[in-house]
Amino acid sequence: MGVALTGDTTQYTGPARSSGYRWFTDPRARDLYAPEQHAFMTRMYAAGLRGIVTLRGPASRAAYLADLLLDSNEEFRRVWDDHEIGIRPREVKHFVHPEVGALELTCQRLIDPDQAHSLMVYTAVPGTESYEKLQVLSVIGVQRLP
Repeated sequence: MGVALTGDTTQYTGPARSSGYRWFTDPRARDLYAPEQHAFMTRMYAAGLRGIVTLRGPASRAAYLADLLLDSNEEFRRVWDDHEIGIRPREVKHFVHPEVGALELTCQRLIDPDQAHSLMVYTAVPGTESYEKLQVLSVIGVQRLP
């Protein structure tokens, strides 16, 4: 279901393994999210990276990613300069899936603090249109509908 919802991320290597890095370097990374959430997510990714850099230090992989983005992305530089930290994902996310359309999903974040990894768990309220769409997605998987 994760691949059906958010795509296969196993193809990425190097810095592109980071969803936050892809947010700033690959315009397709934004396609899955409702446009009205883009500004918030930009701030969230930059603030999250800043928090990890602060925790892990200037020799960390996080600092390396920040340096890459600072050197190559104006949008990242602009939000990085705001010095925000602590912005967390919203409880409800609005997706625009290419096969089933708009989805409103509750997001729970499971954190591994030792590795600075998060596992996002998405659910829909039973009986809602989003719930029905997730059921369809569970059947079609990654197939493209004609």
